[in-house]
Amino acid sequence: MRTGCEGVSHTAPAVAPIRWFLRFILLALCLLAAWGGPAPGSRVCLARLQGTIGPASASYLARAIGEAAGQSAQCLIIELDTPGGLLDSTKEIIQSFLRSPVPIVVYVAPQGAWAGSAGCFITLAADVAAMAPSTSIGAAHPVALGSGGEKPDETMKQKLENFASSYIEAIAAKRHRNLEWARASVRDSAAITADKALELNVVDLLAEDREDLLRKLDGREVGGRRLATAGATVTVIPMTAREQAFQMIAHPQVMLILMLIVMYGVIGEMTSPGAILPGVAGVIALLVLLYLASVLPMNVTGLALVGVAIALFIFDAFAPTHGVLTTGGIVAFFLGTLMLFDRTDPFLRLSLLWVLPATVVTALFFIFVAGAGIRAQRLPSRAGAETLLGRRVPALEAIDAGSGGRVFLEGEYWNAVSASPIQAGQLVVVVEREGLTLKVQPSPGPEEETP
Repeated sequence: MRTGCEGVSHTAPAVAPIRWFLRFILLALCLLAAWGGPAPGSRVCLARLQGTIGPASASYLARAIGEAAGQSAQCLIIELDTPGGLLDSTKEIIQSFLRSPVPIVVYVAPQGAWAGSAGCFITLAADVAAMAPSTSIGAAHPVALGSGGEKPDETMKQKLENFASSYIEAIAAKRHRNLEWARASVRDSAAITADKALELNVVDLLAEDREDLLRKLDGREVGGRRLATAGATVTVIPMTAREQAFQMIAHPQVMLILMLIVMYGVIGEMTSPGAILPGVAGVIALLVLLYLASVLPMNVTGLALVGVAIALFIFDAFAPTHGVLTTGGIVAFFLGTLMLFDRTDPFLRLSLLWVLPATVVTALFFIFVAGAGIRAQRLPSRAGAETLLGRRVPALEAIDAGSGGRVFLEGEYWNAVSASPIQAGQLVVVVEREGLTLKVQPSPGPEEETP
């Protein structure tokens, strides 16, 4: 008994140093992890904006700002590559920047990207403006789009230019950036490279890639707070399916395709009543087209020429003019699609690579499909009871005014009545049908029915 107690008392002191050693190792590992990793809560959100600036872009960035604020992110980085966009959507984006609870960093990237037109406004409005090497910024002159896509007069054009110039100056002054160059980007469509933009105080820094950007942002004072972005966790905020869909379809090429679907669907339903599918497709395309028309204004004159072209195609199908109206319709459609959008602006331009195939396909559709359908509706009936009228057949038995007889027609025996007497074997002409009885009269000529 004594021996056992002595054994326990000797073992306990030997275990204690091991426990202290393990605790020391665990504490050291925790300290190393805390020292080498990012600070607790250090997070950066990332949004990617490419293509034309429109309502979908404004909605996406507003949602991204809200999510970044909800995650208590150090900042929201927006990787930007755009040729420009709509002024109204640009204003919405800038307003969301100005009231954002998290710092906004606009990074023109990747290499070869361009912050043109509306992208220039957005970059200057950011808390921190950064660019990757071999990128450019500028050419912010406003596109003169009037009501319905018509070009405004010189007075309206000057007003729009003055507004854009004062607007970008206010943005540059708010962010302490180069006012003179901001004004020149609007009035003279000035554009510069990333190196020149840094030299002229248009942007704040250059970064080779995203990791380099995070290192250079670390410790920077933005809006009264010091950013801790070195080694921070980057959370990408992608576009939703709805935002991606509207971002992809907000292009002149898509609007042209939708317009063709509307045309083919309506004409297809007219030439083939009851087909349903062409009409449904045409109505859906029309609704989407009306939405896009509020995003990318269309020229009224171009739309009128396209309507004249459709009318000429249809008139030529009803009243053949040996191709004269069809030729006029082809010319009107080609000119209308060329004038449909403003060709002076890069992101609204509809190239000939789209216009020419659309013109050829439309001409072939109306000549060989729609025209054939309309002409087919005007042909006489070749089947059914209507085809019996006017047929000549011999009477199988005598037919007089008081009693009827029979005739053999289309492989069937028919009861026949006549207002005048008819002898058996005499040729008669079918003039009317009432149920299963035919009204006949003597044939005026000696011809026999052709089998």
